[in-house]
Amino acid sequence: MSGHDQLVLCLCEITRLLWKLLLPLVFLCLLLIAVLVLLVLAVRFWLQSNRNARRARDGRLSVAFFHPYCNAGGGGERVLWCAIRALQTRYPDINFVVYTGDLGVTGHQILEGARRRFNIVLPRPVQFVFLRHRLLVEPGLFPHFTLLGQSVGSIFLGWEALTEFVPDLYIDSMGYAFTLPLFRYLGGCSVGSYVHYPTISTDMLSVVRERNPRFNNPDYVTNSLFLSAFKVVYYCLFALLYGMAGSCSDLIMVNSSWTLDHILSLWRSPNRTSVIYPPCDVSAFLDIPLEEDGDKKCHSIVSIGQFRPEKDHRLQIRAFKKVLDRRRDGAAGRQALKLVLIGGCRNQEDEDRVLMLRGLCQELGVADRVEFKLNVPFEELKREMGEATIGLHTMWNEHFGIGVVECMAAGKVILAHKSGGPKLDIVVPYEGGQTGFLAYDEDSYAEAIERILSLPPASRLQIRRNARQSVARFSDQEFEVCFLAAMEPLMGTLE
Repeated sequence: MSGHDQLVLCLCEITRLLWKLLLPLVFLCLLLIAVLVLLVLAVRFWLQSNRNARRARDGRLSVAFFHPYCNAGGGGERVLWCAIRALQTRYPDINFVVYTGDLGVTGHQILEGARRRFNIVLPRPVQFVFLRHRLLVEPGLFPHFTLLGQSVGSIFLGWEALTEFVPDLYIDSMGYAFTLPLFRYLGGCSVGSYVHYPTISTDMLSVVRERNPRFNNPDYVTNSLFLSAFKVVYYCLFALLYGMAGSCSDLIMVNSSWTLDHILSLWRSPNRTSVIYPPCDVSAFLDIPLEEDGDKKCHSIVSIGQFRPEKDHRLQIRAFKKVLDRRRDGAAGRQALKLVLIGGCRNQEDEDRVLMLRGLCQELGVADRVEFKLNVPFEELKREMGEATIGLHTMWNEHFGIGVVECMAAGKVILAHKSGGPKLDIVVPYEGGQTGFLAYDEDSYAEAIERILSLPPASRLQIRRNARQSVARFSDQEFEVCFLAAMEPLMGTLE
């Protein structure tokens, strides 16, 4: 028998063996699928039994908000407390629950922090479910593949939340979209989401494709064609999974036109998606007087925002350094200008970032003209804003920009990044008048600051008046009306 015939015979034997194994393999796959389905149904039955027992015990329905950092003190937390306040007022017979990972404080301390930072008092207490494994969604745990790692971590954290308390209605108010299918299909809950910022966006894809360095696209990736191509594929696959998870939501609320565009392209649920601008406490700043500031001896530039990498405080400090370098001694010298950075620190990573920023100030020689104010009470925040001339914002593609709105309500001349929510929704003409300035890099920020300070006091005053009048559409009252209208169909399913 020739070698060719032996090869053919061998291939025939292998084919015959594979054919004999095909039927058992198909049967095994079907068996595994059946076991998996039965397991899911058993878990679903167990969770719903827990919910029914809780309903019978408490005698009322429950709405739960998933917000692991509810004590952080940022704009997302203001949305949370305003939303709960509105729902508690409208639906007095429903129990409201907050899933949080803030283990170092009590529920009373969290509510007191909301009152102190945001001037928000709830009509009645809420129930807190404290989660022990918030570390699973900390970005520091995943130095590589951070988006995927945090998303997988959120599933496990969501599972902990679901097993601790099974609500009737689940609201993801912090952007953990991968928890939505968990609560919908295993918990049997109605689910909704308020999206502050898409986990991934087409802008992030374009940054990687164009190999532009950013805080989430380091130099070693931008300098490598292979790593950049691999990251594009990774982002595309992740975007597909993110869209599938988000589309499970029965109700989708987004905070700006910029976020709306990205969520529509990813989640593809236009009939269930609406823009609900976040609540900004504009009324609390209206008593700050609007007066000409020509007699000021020192102009203050104030920045409001959590000390997170995307807020780009480094850009603020570097731009401020350029402004100081351009000024001479005397009335327009260094002593006539200062930068005040106000923000919250969520964890040790944020506190370390503040130390790095202080080091940058020392390195650039501006430490004597830059002040850091961390986790300040509302009264001190308001006092600093009242003394400021310019409100500064530097985050690229900020989803909305509550700090921007608050500065405008306080009558400050706002200087924001030329992208995202500030560009599309906030710093826009009001009745034909200018409401602020936009910039995009160190030079344009420095030039804009110089231009603002060189304006006649009367011109600055008119811009400040336009800004204050334009932000009435972002008030707490407007948010409550729009939020309750959007939630009404979902709350109706509970009733």
